[in-house]
Amino acid sequence: MSELVTVTIDERTVQVPKGTGMVETAQAAGIEIPVFCYEPRLGPPVGACRMCLVEVEGMPKLQAGCTLTAQDGMVVRTARTSTQAAEGQNSTLEFILVNHPLDCPVCDKGGECPLQDLTFRYGPGNTRMTFPKRTFEKPIPISPLIALDRERCILCYRCTRFSESVAEDGQLVAINRGAQSVIATFEDEPYVGHFSGNVTEICPVGALTSTQYRFEARPWEIQNVPTVCGMCPVGCNISATTREGKVKRVLSRNHAEVDEGWLCDKGRFAYGHLNARDRITAPLAKAGPRRFEELSWEEALDRAEELLRRGAASTVTALSGGESVEEAYALGKLMRTGLDANTAVLPEEIPDGLDAYRAPLSALRSAKTIAVVCDEPVVERAPVVELWLKAAKRAGATVTYGAPDEAVDALVTDRSGPTYGAQNVYHLPRTPNGRGVADAWSAAGDGEPVDEEPVLLIISGDEAALTASVRSLAERADAVIGIGMFQDSFRGLADLVLPGTSYLERDGTTVNLEGRLQRQRRAVLAPVPDTLAWIAKLAERFGVELSPYASVVFDEVAAKCFGGITFGDVHEIAELPPRAEARSERQEPGSQSEPGSGLKLVAYRPLFSGAAVARTPELHFQQPNGELQIHADDARERGIRNGQTVTVSSNGTSVELRARLMRDLARGVVRVADGQQGELHQNVEVTP
Repeated sequence: MSELVTVTIDERTVQVPKGTGMVETAQAAGIEIPVFCYEPRLGPPVGACRMCLVEVEGMPKLQAGCTLTAQDGMVVRTARTSTQAAEGQNSTLEFILVNHPLDCPVCDKGGECPLQDLTFRYGPGNTRMTFPKRTFEKPIPISPLIALDRERCILCYRCTRFSESVAEDGQLVAINRGAQSVIATFEDEPYVGHFSGNVTEICPVGALTSTQYRFEARPWEIQNVPTVCGMCPVGCNISATTREGKVKRVLSRNHAEVDEGWLCDKGRFAYGHLNARDRITAPLAKAGPRRFEELSWEEALDRAEELLRRGAASTVTALSGGESVEEAYALGKLMRTGLDANTAVLPEEIPDGLDAYRAPLSALRSAKTIAVVCDEPVVERAPVVELWLKAAKRAGATVTYGAPDEAVDALVTDRSGPTYGAQNVYHLPRTPNGRGVADAWSAAGDGEPVDEEPVLLIISGDEAALTASVRSLAERADAVIGIGMFQDSFRGLADLVLPGTSYLERDGTTVNLEGRLQRQRRAVLAPVPDTLAWIAKLAERFGVELSPYASVVFDEVAAKCFGGITFGDVHEIAELPPRAEARSERQEPGSQSEPGSGLKLVAYRPLFSGAAVARTPELHFQQPNGELQIHADDARERGIRNGQTVTVSSNGTSVELRARLMRDLARGVVRVADGQQGELHQNVEVTP
């Protein structure tokens, strides 16, 4: 237990652990020390803005409160009780406002701006400056996602510190010196990164803003709906900002154990898919090779019933992993109970026994050794996990990629030693709710799958419709029913398409990669009926009792899967369930390359891909283009430099790609984005 020390702040005495930051110490005493540059998630404080000036007994000058830590016997006075500190803060704000424009009526930060709030509470009531304010070209496009208004910048360096110390991309920098310092990207290149949008949220003024949200709404016109992102298996907590029934932006909602308040660009910006040009707003029937015609809902349900009765037990259901727990269970109950159709193509195979090693993602920060047994990039599959790995490295952890089988065996199977309780194993699914969907389908029935060609194929979700394996299965089926949001996903594939909804348009639950059950809330109304509603109507035709309400369906599935927890008990900040009892079987490690067999080619699915990204033009510049990732040591042995064009060849075929040197992959492995490998096979040669 940390040693407690006594600190007196504005004549209030408080006890805190020794070394606690002074800002947090003051908060413990119920006192505010105002800050601009201070943000604990960005690393050690830098004292750049000087807004936190305090008077410390025994020190001749005012001190930056954010850089102080609690020591026994300290006596601190803030602007509340110290005239000197009050004058210091007043002067700091006066200098910040010397060139700051009066943009508040048109600034997107207006009404949510720390500078406005602190100026009102601590700043001067008028200005002594009569000269013209400095102006810059505006806005400067940092990227298609982010605009920079330089005259608003107060040089708090939050954005550059995030780029340097959290994302570690090093793309956002401060150039020039003194009064000429400005924020810019390196060599004015676009800010390309998986997490660039976070700088718009941590900016304490309106200097960095989202191009999607710019001039779209004011704080008194919006509502913020707490929910959970449905774009990847991390399950980051978010707030969806809505205005007049439309989602206008997505913000992080700090869950300290899951995401620490960070959000990837796909989760932050891909909400544009809700208003896609090919959004399905009514049931569709095939009317030609690549043409649909609209049906009424009664006609569509009649047609669906006819196809389901024809397919009967030979119906196969392909799930995408993007469904809510309730949707997957409802579909499973209809198929397995009403039709005895037990065959399903699950989005992926989730290893058994993971819950014996359950731990919050935040546990990675304090880990000493981490083995990443995955040939695909972690950042492409579960982006915020990559930030936790970077935090662990900064704290001194050893992170190895492509660990040998023996290390994985020891990590997974040694349950007798004293360190077992500290061992954590994470499986990174490829889909947002792969765990929840698998559990829900299993709970919906207990019949055995049929091993025969499908008479009817049901494709649930646009992502499932886009996969090669599902499309191959569709070619062999007599008929196909699609459930999804976009016409282009099912064009030329499905005979009947029933409209689906986004995670932002429904109530329900989802299970993230930790096994944490989280609540998704409807942010906006969908332009179509809720999926559960029409599944319930269809189920009624087959004598299956199914509620159209997520809360009722959840209570049914929770009794079988989640210990009987009620829908209302799945709170906004979801807790991690306790570890389950360890099982005897061990998990198999990922495949490793064989020595002497050339380089193993791995095609990974990029984060910035899929149906939602395809309908968000602002994100297209983030997609990888002709890039080969290769370990730096493998590249050096072959005389390959970073950025050099290389030839990748196997079995008489070859493609030219640009080399990117990496260390977060195993030796002997090279990676390309799916679709860029051409006809290459698994083992390849790479030459300059």
